[in-house]
Amino acid sequence: MTGVPASAAGSSPSAKGATGASGAPGGAKPTARGGKLGAVAVDQASLWNVANLLTMLRLVLVPGFVALMLADGGYDPVWRAWAWAAFAFAMITDIFDGHLARTYNLVTDFGKIADPIADKAIMGAALICLSSLGDLPWWVTCVILGRELGITLLRFLVIRYGVIPASRGGKLKTLAQGTAVGMYVLALTGPLATLRFWMMAVAVALTVVTGLDYVRQAIVLRGQGIAERRAAAEEAER
Repeated sequence: MTGVPASAAGSSPSAKGATGASGAPGGAKPTARGGKLGAVAVDQASLWNVANLLTMLRLVLVPGFVALMLADGGYDPVWRAWAWAAFAFAMITDIFDGHLARTYNLVTDFGKIADPIADKAIMGAALICLSSLGDLPWWVTCVILGRELGITLLRFLVIRYGVIPASRGGKLKTLAQGTAVGMYVLALTGPLATLRFWMMAVAVALTVVTGLDYVRQAIVLRGQGIAERRAAAEEAER
């Protein structure tokens, strides 16, 4: 006879049952446990992605920027140059982390919250430092920061009706603000000092205009949301 041993053929029911219960790849319990561990690993990896790391770096950079900006009384050109380098690095990483998150699907809840906080933290720190040193009028700082905080609050208030998309004017505003504030961080004199004044004027104008446009969009979005809810309620009553 040329029969195959039962152990090799796997024909024994008891052997199969033991294999499934002992944690073989086909077992139900080990698969479920492994799935949970795998999901946790994916969640952890998604949090510590390169986009989020750049955002965290910008947050850590804020106190360092302030220290450089105010070093030696705040008027030393060398320290101001280092402060500008830190500010420019923060602005550049702001562009890259958003691009990386969208391109490679690295968007996380942490990034959605931390990214705008990091943006406003470095910009707010720069504006407050410049005004406290007398380089920039306080009303300019109040207008820019008031607009940024107000629009952020407005977004949260109307989020139940929809999301206000970022406009091209808003992107131009961000670019103008970053350029103007960066020029003020540097200890510029002569024609460049005059140029930075006009650059800041453009930034303030864009800040106000785009802020009013966001308010208009929020009012329209809220009106549309209320109208849709009323229509849905009337339809349900029929």
